[in-house]
Amino acid sequence: MLIGQLAASRTGPILPSKRSGTASADSTANTGTADTSFKQWLDRVDLKFSQHAEQRLRQRGIQLQPEQLDRITSALNQAEAKGAKDSLVLFRDIAMIVNIPNRTVITAMDGSSMKDHVFTQIDSAVVVP
Repeated sequence: MLIGQLAASRTGPILPSKRSGTASADSTANTGTADTSFKQWLDRVDLKFSQHAEQRLRQRGIQLQPEQLDRITSALNQAEAKGAKDSLVLFRDIAMIVNIPNRTVITAMDGSSMKDHVFTQIDSAVVVP
């Protein structure tokens, strides 16, 4: 199942990026590459994806838009304020296990992959509006 798109030319899931902190998203938005501007936007977001989570997103065809990641990050901030450590995050028909202190998505699955699954080693659940 495909959830959103990053840009018309973007295919595949979110890719990891190195934090450079030297350029702004506005300065590279004019370069014409959606990947470059998205990577710079991701540098500003306080949410990482483990290699396992990236692989699962890619395998399951899940793509997240920057606005969706903002909503997820906001929900994680609320969970952190309540003392959450390892959360099941439910966003639309996507389930993610997120380590809150490290701001890292450990794994992700779509609705069809969630059937007959039991989620363990979590201390909270977050439903993202």
